[in-house]
Amino acid sequence: MAETKKILIAEDDPASRELLLEVLESLGYEVIPACNGAEALQKVSETCPDLVLLDIQMPILDGFAVLRQIRQDPRLAALPVMALTAYAMKEDQGRMLLAGFDAHIAKPIDVTGLRLQIEHYLRTKVNGR
Repeated sequence: MAETKKILIAEDDPASRELLLEVLESLGYEVIPACNGAEALQKVSETCPDLVLLDIQMPILDGFAVLRQIRQDPRLAALPVMALTAYAMKEDQGRMLLAGFDAHIAKPIDVTGLRLQIEHYLRTKVNGR
């Protein structure tokens, strides 16, 4: 039996966080919610998720600050991190990728696209990046 994959969702908007939680749990993932950047960092360290969905605009630490700290930790540096953002223009996507995010997911979220991206990054992680 395959191990259930853990996905950490860092999203400060309760409705968006709940929607993501429901969608990902319905796909069979274990979901770890976080309300802000500081909580996200703490939970990433404690739970060792397989993938992180990280909102860009969050209180305490924004998504860029969280990503920088994840990438500086040798234990977490290869962790797939996807930016969740309302910034949906082509240049925004480029900025996210240059900052070190593995992918850019525009809000409102396309559930099918999100599922496909998650499957891709989890498969890539298993097969070695």
